[in-house]
Amino acid sequence: MSGIIGKKIGMTSFFDANGKYVPCTVIEAGPCVVTQVKTNEKDGYTALQLAYDDKKEKHTSSAMKGHFELAKTTPKRKIVEFRSFEEAKNLGDVITLDMFAEGDFVDVVGTSKGKGFQGVVKRHGFGGVGGTTHGQHDRSRAPGSLGASSDPSRVFKGMRMAGRMGGDRKKIQNLVVVKIMAEKNVLLIKGSIPGAKGSYVIIEK
Repeated sequence: MSGIIGKKIGMTSFFDANGKYVPCTVIEAGPCVVTQVKTNEKDGYTALQLAYDDKKEKHTSSAMKGHFELAKTTPKRKIVEFRSFEEAKNLGDVITLDMFAEGDFVDVVGTSKGKGFQGVVKRHGFGGVGGTTHGQHDRSRAPGSLGASSDPSRVFKGMRMAGRMGGDRKKIQNLVVVKIMAEKNVLLIKGSIPGAKGSYVIIEK
């Protein structure tokens, strides 16, 4: 599956030709550099390694400096492998938005915002224990009963309880590319995608 690496800029909206209000996410996608071409003979599988977003040399290890020098490019922050690509690419090639067209369906992978330790109402959508009658006090956001009594005398694994929420890898499928601004390396994709502003995303075609 071919694709490109990008960065979430934020959200905006516009009215399409039919006058319909369309909310969309702004993504700065590419240009990405091919920093490694993996083959069955050498690596056991075929893939293209793309790199995106420049970073300073002083923040790059010597090994990675050498890796980027082979591709004749500057050090990059984000590296992603794509297992298949529509066209054959060579080391040092630059990938741009040319592969996309308005109206294409894409999958976007991102890391959701971290919410920290959250209760069951926010994390799982529980409704709370119920009313405030019969002496209940501060129970509106409590989880309620967690397990059985003497048998099995424990809480089963996987029980929906309070805990860390967010910070997970998420893929949103079948999003529509509504506008391409190639001169600015910007994609407008209909709907929302996971992640905070400035976070890296992977757009798969």
